[in-house]
Amino acid sequence: MLHTHGRGGTVEIDGSKYDWELLTEPQLSSFDGWKGMTVSLRQRDMPREAVLEFPTPKRLMRGLPKGRSHINDTIASRGVRAALSAGWDPASRGKPVIFMVDANGD
Repeated sequence: MLHTHGRGGTVEIDGSKYDWELLTEPQLSSFDGWKGMTVSLRQRDMPREAVLEFPTPKRLMRGLPKGRSHINDTIASRGVRAALSAGWDPASRGKPVIFMVDANGD
Protein backbone atom coordinates (compact mmCIF):
# COMPACT_ATOMS: atom_id res chain seq x y z
CA MET A 1 0.00 0.00 0.00
CA LEU A 2 1.39 3.41 -0.96
CA HIS A 3 0.79 6.31 1.43
CA THR A 4 1.53 9.48 -0.50
CA HIS A 5 -0.52 11.97 1.50
CA GLY A 6 -0.97 10.27 4.86
CA ARG A 7 0.80 10.92 8.10
CA GLY A 8 2.06 7.36 8.41
CA GLY A 9 2.29 3.91 6.97
CA THR A 10 4.07 0.57 7.05
CA VAL A 11 6.93 -0.72 4.93
CA GLU A 12 8.42 -4.21 4.80
CA ILE A 13 12.18 -4.63 4.58
CA ASP A 14 13.93 -8.00 4.61
CA GLY A 15 10.83 -9.67 6.06
CA SER A 16 10.36 -7.20 8.94
CA LYS A 17 7.61 -4.59 9.13
CA TYR A 18 8.45 -1.01 10.05
CA ASP A 19 5.86 1.62 10.92
CA TRP A 20 6.59 5.23 10.02
CA GLU A 21 4.82 8.39 11.09
CA LEU A 22 5.25 12.05 10.24
CA LEU A 23 5.94 13.70 13.61
CA THR A 24 6.36 17.34 12.63
CA GLU A 25 5.99 19.42 9.50
CA PRO A 26 8.68 22.00 8.69
CA GLN A 27 8.23 24.89 11.12
CA LEU A 28 9.68 28.23 12.09
CA SER A 29 10.97 28.48 15.65
CA SER A 30 11.77 31.84 17.22
CA PHE A 31 14.76 30.20 18.91
CA ASP A 32 16.16 27.85 16.22
CA GLY A 33 14.87 29.37 12.99
CA TRP A 34 13.52 26.94 10.38
CA LYS A 35 13.49 23.23 11.19
CA GLY A 36 12.65 20.51 8.69
CA MET A 37 10.12 17.71 9.08
CA THR A 38 10.74 14.79 11.41
CA VAL A 39 9.66 11.19 10.82
CA SER A 40 9.45 8.38 13.38
CA LEU A 41 10.49 4.83 12.43
CA ARG A 42 9.78 1.77 14.55
CA GLN A 43 10.09 -1.93 13.80
CA ARG A 44 6.92 -3.77 14.82
CA ASP A 45 7.02 -5.09 18.40
CA MET A 46 10.50 -3.65 19.03
CA PRO A 47 11.26 -1.04 21.70
CA ARG A 48 13.69 1.40 20.05
CA GLU A 49 12.53 4.19 17.78
CA ALA A 50 14.58 6.03 15.17
CA VAL A 51 13.78 9.63 14.26
CA LEU A 52 14.76 11.11 10.90
CA GLU A 53 15.32 14.87 10.85
CA PHE A 54 15.13 16.31 7.35
CA PRO A 55 16.65 19.62 6.26
CA THR A 56 14.45 22.67 5.88
CA PRO A 57 13.09 22.89 2.33
CA LYS A 58 14.85 25.69 0.42
CA ARG A 59 11.52 27.21 -0.61
CA LEU A 60 10.76 28.04 3.04
CA MET A 61 14.09 29.78 3.56
CA ARG A 62 13.32 31.89 0.47
CA GLY A 63 9.97 32.93 1.95
CA LEU A 64 7.82 30.86 -0.42
CA PRO A 65 4.60 29.16 0.74
CA LYS A 66 4.98 26.10 2.96
CA GLY A 67 3.13 23.50 0.87
CA ARG A 68 2.86 19.85 1.93
CA SER A 69 5.66 17.73 3.29
CA HIS A 70 6.72 14.99 0.91
CA ILE A 71 6.92 11.69 2.78
CA ASN A 72 5.78 8.34 1.47
CA ASP A 73 6.61 4.65 1.73
CA THR A 74 9.58 4.95 -0.66
CA ILE A 75 11.23 7.69 1.41
CA ALA A 76 10.43 5.81 4.63
CA SER A 77 12.00 2.61 3.22
CA ARG A 78 15.18 4.45 2.32
CA GLY A 79 15.20 5.97 5.81
CA VAL A 80 14.86 2.56 7.49
CA ARG A 81 17.68 1.10 5.40
CA ALA A 82 19.93 4.11 6.07
CA ALA A 83 19.21 4.04 9.83
CA LEU A 84 19.94 0.30 10.00
CA SER A 85 23.19 0.81 8.06
CA ALA A 86 24.15 3.62 10.45
CA GLY A 87 23.80 1.32 13.47
CA TRP A 88 20.18 1.61 14.60
CA ASP A 89 19.22 -1.53 16.52
CA PRO A 90 15.41 -1.60 16.83
CA ALA A 91 15.61 -4.45 19.39
CA SER A 92 17.77 -2.46 21.83
CA ARG A 93 16.37 -0.31 24.61
CA GLY A 94 16.97 3.37 25.16
CA LYS A 95 16.10 6.79 23.89
CA PRO A 96 15.15 7.23 20.25
CA VAL A 97 18.13 7.37 17.91
CA ILE A 98 18.13 10.58 15.87
CA PHE A 99 19.50 10.66 12.33
CA MET A 100 20.03 13.84 10.34
CA VAL A 101 19.14 13.43 6.65
CA ASP A 102 21.35 15.50 4.35
CA ALA A 103 20.00 17.66 1.55
CA ASN A 104 20.42 14.77 -0.91
CA GLY A 105 18.12 12.54 1.15
CA ASP A 106 20.90 10.28 2.48
